[in-house]
Amino acid sequence: MKNLITAAIVALAAWGCASAPDRGVISKAGEIDTEWVEQGETSTYYFARGIGAADQKSENKTQRLALARSAAIVSAQYNLLATIKGAQLAGGDNVADAMIKDSVMSSQVRALIKDAQIVRTEWAADDGCVVSLRLPKKALKASGLKLAD
Repeated sequence: MKNLITAAIVALAAWGCASAPDRGVISKAGEIDTEWVEQGETSTYYFARGIGAADQKSENKTQRLALARSAAIVSAQYNLLATIKGAQLAGGDNVADAMIKDSVMSSQVRALIKDAQIVRTEWAADDGCVVSLRLPKKALKASGLKLAD
């Protein structure tokens, strides 16, 4: 019985780590995982990943890496915005509806997205990039958004 419980705990921990937003998605061989969590939320923050690639005809590796990272950040910001727009507010609306009604709120949310923390940057063998962003829920609350519990 103890072995069964131990096995269940280990399996649950492995599953939790596999879906963690700060878990790497690039294999040791430099390939991007075929399955990964792109965006979502935890109890304390929203997270998103973005993937970027550079033109392989770029003259040097530094330029390819910089372009891929910039593209990955923009992609992650887009995914993070999509996640936050779906969040429910205390009044029953979601953030997307509130942003349509209130241009100040729209500007605040977009500014928060740009200030999201980059928690992980990974490079693929082909100079592609995966960036993981996260935005604390307390930052949204501090900006005046009343998120539903």
